[in-house]
Order: sequence, then C-alpha cells, then structure tokens
Amino acid sequence: MTYVYGIGRSSSREILTKAGISLDLKSDDLSDDDVAKIRQVLEQGYKVEGDLRREVTANIKRHLDMGSYRGQRHRKNLPVHGQRTHTNARTRKGPRKTVAGKKTAPSKG
Repeated sequence: MTYVYGIGRSSSREILTKAGISLDLKSDDLSDDDVAKIRQVLEQGYKVEGDLRREVTANIKRHLDMGSYRGQRHRKNLPVHGQRTHTNARTRKGPRKTVAGKKTAPSKG
C-alpha cells in the first residue's frame, strides 16, 4: 500500500486494521472483497494521489504568493526547512556551478 502517494507505513497499518485485513497478506492474495473494504476506508478519511498532490501544490503556491520566507526559499529552489546550504543541499540546488576566475590553492611540492 505504500506505493500509493500519501500512504506510508503507519497509515497503511491503520487502514488495514480498520478494514479488518491481516497485515501479513500480500497484495496478490487479496480478494475483491478485501480490495473493496480498503477502498471504502480510503474514501472515508484519507487524501491520496491526485487530491493530495493538488493540496500540496496549492499550499506551496500560497506561500509563493504571500512572499513568506518559505515562499522565497521555494522560489529560489533552496532548502525550505532550515538546513545548511554552505555545503550539502546538492539535491535541491542541482549540480555545482563552477565560478570563473577562482584560483586553486598552491601545491605543497
């Protein structure tokens, strides 16, 4: 179930418990009734896939429009949650951009 966007390990356990399905069953072993129960539990109180993606995108857009600190970080494509950027943050910043004219350290030889 964790392949579904918005469902992690803990919420997957919670959903299966509410549906009354064993945690040990594999997805291939589920009957049509079991799948229907899971679908019913999901519809009752979980945002998943498209709805959740739309909500997250709307939240980010709201921060961008407000011009808040978080919005500015999103706009500049930098880490939003207070991580350091002097080193690291390569996932968010992308590959290194070499600065022209920067001298290398003299060799000790």
